[in-house]
Amino acid sequence: MKILLVGNGAREHAIAEAVARSPQKPGLYAFMTAKNPGISRLSEKTGIGDICNPRDVLEFAGETGIDIAVIGPEAPLDAGVVDELEDDGIPCVGPRRNAAKLETDKSFARRLMGKYGIEGTPKFGIFSDADEAAGFFKESNDEWVIKPVGLTGGKGVKVMGEHLNTPDDAEGYVREVLGKDNEVVIEEKLIGEEFTIQAFVDGTTVLGSPMVQDHKRAYEGDVGPNTGGMGSYSDRGYILPFLTQDDYDQGIGIMQSVVDAVRKETSTAYKGFLYGQFIATSRGLYVVEFNARFGDPEAMNVLPLLRSDFVDICTRVADGTLNELDGLKFEPKATVCKYMVPEGYPEQPKSNVKVDVDEDKIKELGGRVYYASVSEEEGTIYTSSSRAIAVVGAADSIYEAEKIAEGSMEYIHGELFHRKDIGTRELIKKRIEHMKSIRK
Repeated sequence: MKILLVGNGAREHAIAEAVARSPQKPGLYAFMTAKNPGISRLSEKTGIGDICNPRDVLEFAGETGIDIAVIGPEAPLDAGVVDELEDDGIPCVGPRRNAAKLETDKSFARRLMGKYGIEGTPKFGIFSDADEAAGFFKESNDEWVIKPVGLTGGKGVKVMGEHLNTPDDAEGYVREVLGKDNEVVIEEKLIGEEFTIQAFVDGTTVLGSPMVQDHKRAYEGDVGPNTGGMGSYSDRGYILPFLTQDDYDQGIGIMQSVVDAVRKETSTAYKGFLYGQFIATSRGLYVVEFNARFGDPEAMNVLPLLRSDFVDICTRVADGTLNELDGLKFEPKATVCKYMVPEGYPEQPKSNVKVDVDEDKIKELGGRVYYASVSEEEGTIYTSSSRAIAVVGAADSIYEAEKIAEGSMEYIHGELFHRKDIGTRELIKKRIEHMKSIRK
């Protein structure tokens, strides 16, 4: 079997690794924007080009005789890459453009949830007029969250009271958003603990993976601007230490309802990966957002632990037979993922910086390296202006996993920084106490 992987980030590196572990011994072919050294080593052949140009992706797939394509990032989904490949007879793990609107159009997602009465929908408004939007939040003393409707790489959401200090600041950001998009989404600010469930979906069946908590803020102590994600962790088993099995089951139920609603609304089966981000509050569970792909960094927490055959799962996603699987099997380990990012990230990041990685030393510690937004030129690795390298530790506890991930950072050299607090005992204790106070 020949598998096409589209994308070149750390998430795609983890997907490539999962493909390589398959007992079916498939051939991996990668189409990338820049040469990811980790993916390249695992691939039979790589192509460099525009991953958001459907014709270019299809041409590479045709040249290599691909049997099935796996789409990693969200931008190619929005560009219609899956539509192009499937229309030419190549099955895909990734939703068609119509269904991917769950992520690529936040107004579509909220309207869908409202129309079908899906559990976990917060109070929200969708506006195309800045004065009307400003009036919406100025008429109340509540704090709100302002979201551009389109893709922003995890950096577009701004929260009143955190990123925006006054109603005038919020109005200014609404006008900025509407200067680029036709609509803006304004939602109630929710207080609680966020978590993610990632699932495989074949249009009908939803099979979930362990809970993960991501850290969007750039600096230690959860302060600073939002990023694409500075790191994440998962606990041994499926449930995070401050949450419950009921939280997990409710999250999966909501994801199932959304998959069913997408099929009814668009006449398109949602096939691929589905990422549900939730927040547990004093009033129950709410949906923060959906993503039409695995998370980055969250993919690196769960895919290395997957013991079911990834290629078999992907085949079943494409042909609609996930229901024949007796669940998914994951190694019972906790994980901690930490990202090395360029100095100045995310607001004024350095770029084209040389990075040295001692993979052998990291492997000796038990760590795993996943290359993200880098390029390899004549054996040397250079950064872009985005997240560069993720390191994952896996162990019997979060704290042991954190020690592996943090210790591994000693063997990555360059003008980079990372958050040292992710996965530490102090941070986890803070989460547990916060959730106790919320749920009394």
